Amino acid sequence: MPTTLSAEASLSQASLKLGRVLIVEDEELIRETIALALTDEGYEVVVAEDGRTALELTHQSMARANSDEDGIDLVILDLMLPYVNGLDLCRLIRREGNNVPILMLSAKGSETDRVVGLEVGADDYLTKPFGMRELIARCRALLRRHRHAQTRVQEPVLRFRDIVLYPQECRVTLSGESISLSPKEFRLLELFMSHPRRVWSREQLLERIWGPDFMGDSKTVDVHIRWLREKLEVDPSRPQYLLTVRGFGYRFG
Repeated sequence: MPTTLSAEASLSQASLKLGRVLIVEDEELIRETIALALTDEGYEVVVAEDGRTALELTHQSMARANSDEDGIDLVILDLMLPYVNGLDLCRLIRREGNNVPILMLSAKGSETDRVVGLEVGADDYLTKPFGMRELIARCRALLRRHRHAQTRVQEPVLRFRDIVLYPQECRVTLSGESISLSPKEFRLLELFMSHPRRVWSREQLLERIWGPDFMGDSKTVDVHIRWLREKLEVDPSRPQYLLTVRGFGYRFG
């Protein structure tokens, strides 16, 4: 019997670099054989004996991923399961916006069965009986493609201490909580976070944020800095993020 992690223990530990794999299989021998093979390869394994338990684990995984923690990287999903069958479970996972790679297993090997499995959201389909080397190869390929796609579409994120700025979403969080910024405040903060510790004069900030044709007073920069401090700093009178460099301008960090 392989040493696998319980659902609670596994979801509370950091996943290994190779990834965390959820095996959803009601047949104990098959489940433990796959778990042993994957564990020997260096993967972290989570097991579920029925569809209902697996759905709860995917919910937990989504919550962890949304809070920048490690979730489940791959699901190996049997078609015939108690409570919630594999097809319905696959539909539910995809309906919730979870794009985790899914390798579906089934004793049904007809073309129709494979097509149905792929159409409900599975990424690959393996017919029982199968060899462990093929299963591991398919797992590697799915994880490789998924991570490559994530890297390709992942938006740049700017981070500094407790502040995270998402340029493509025009969104900023402070200690995990979203804060509301005006367009000028957002662009100022994005500029500062893109060049930490660089000192910017008022004139440089006006040209970069307001544009070279701006005809207003340079004190508008001071006003926007003050507003930003009120939203970002614990004590705006003693800023930790937006610092004044006397005689020169402002810098971030």
